[in-house]
Amino acid sequence: MSRFTIASFNVKNLIGQDKEYYRFQSYTPEEYAWKSDWMADQILTLDADIVGFQEIFEEEPLREVIAEADARGIQANAATVPDRSKRYHRKAIFRKLAYGPYGETGLAFAPNANDTGKPGQRRPGLAILSRFGFVGTPEVIQELDPPLDIPMSHLGGEEEAGHYTLRCLSRPILKARIPINGQVVTVFNCHLKSKLGEFITPPGAAQAPETVLTAYDPAGRALGALRAALRRMGEAWVLRRAILDELEQDRPVMVLGDFNDGEHAVSSEIISGEMPFRNYSWMLRHDAKHANDRYSRSENVQIQEAVDRVRLRSAEKVFLKRSLRDVVYTTAFGGVHESIDQIYMSRHFDPTWSGAKGQMLYYSVFNDHLTDGSHPEAPYNKLASDHGQIMAHMELRDGPETDEPATVR
Repeated sequence: MSRFTIASFNVKNLIGQDKEYYRFQSYTPEEYAWKSDWMADQILTLDADIVGFQEIFEEEPLREVIAEADARGIQANAATVPDRSKRYHRKAIFRKLAYGPYGETGLAFAPNANDTGKPGQRRPGLAILSRFGFVGTPEVIQELDPPLDIPMSHLGGEEEAGHYTLRCLSRPILKARIPINGQVVTVFNCHLKSKLGEFITPPGAAQAPETVLTAYDPAGRALGALRAALRRMGEAWVLRRAILDELEQDRPVMVLGDFNDGEHAVSSEIISGEMPFRNYSWMLRHDAKHANDRYSRSENVQIQEAVDRVRLRSAEKVFLKRSLRDVVYTTAFGGVHESIDQIYMSRHFDPTWSGAKGQMLYYSVFNDHLTDGSHPEAPYNKLASDHGQIMAHMELRDGPETDEPATVR
């Protein structure tokens, strides 16, 4: 069995100094130096084999941060890891203390197709960092061809009631196949649409009327939140479809990122799939002609398997079931502490399944830097991330060497 770690890290707006990413928002050289320093320390602390980054505007600043983390890790190794001349160099603790540099390879960056580069109107992408490299070239999913056309129907009838069309995701989804000691794991990194409302600016107007808070429009702002939720759920379905393509080939899958919703939100449940009922035998058949037309026991087994084989497991939920902890959160605002960053995994990592290829051993949350920005006495540190980092500690059965060569970028 081989062990590896996989983490999700929303860095909060990584871009070079003196570059206006959102309106009137940029980093001075000193602010950029502070943010880069903090990020390098976080990467060093995580020391994860695979990291999914969100809110990356440009690739080069991320490479600089990784290089700085490597330099600090190498320096730490020289001070803390004994060489072979020391009789105690085989102690297991030193394997844990040793940092593995990432080097200049093993980074896949997905720029945002909506990013025009115009100052003040930038759009962030994301990245995956892998010590194992990649099998093939990582795939970016964002512009949809053909578009996702979701037909609506009147409740209780077949009559059409319009369509919702999604042509482009708000941010890319990055898919990478990663080789780990003879096995290949498909990793998806995502950053779904936020809960910030989507408002439409009328022709000739300077801004959308809902953004004028001195003329507060509660109904209009609620409609903007509805648009954002529709987009987020549409993006979740696009991700789900890509996940199913991998699961249909019996490939182990891990999905991570900023879902901008909790585990039980509709968008998150679209991604993870349905929870199977304990027993379908009591349910009326879909083609029932009589009150006692139920699914048979054999059909119950068939349905259970059909649902479970494509269902993802929440790493956070698995951890909470095993531990005595009762609070895990990755964001804090307005007195609300919640987890909107998630790591999901296919049943290949569920030890209760007979065909499991591995399991999760532990789950870590790095959230000591978070402060509730609405608290009057808690300064909000805009330079650190406003998300906690999460990391799953995994164990994977060794497999035969794959015929597909690993490539790095």
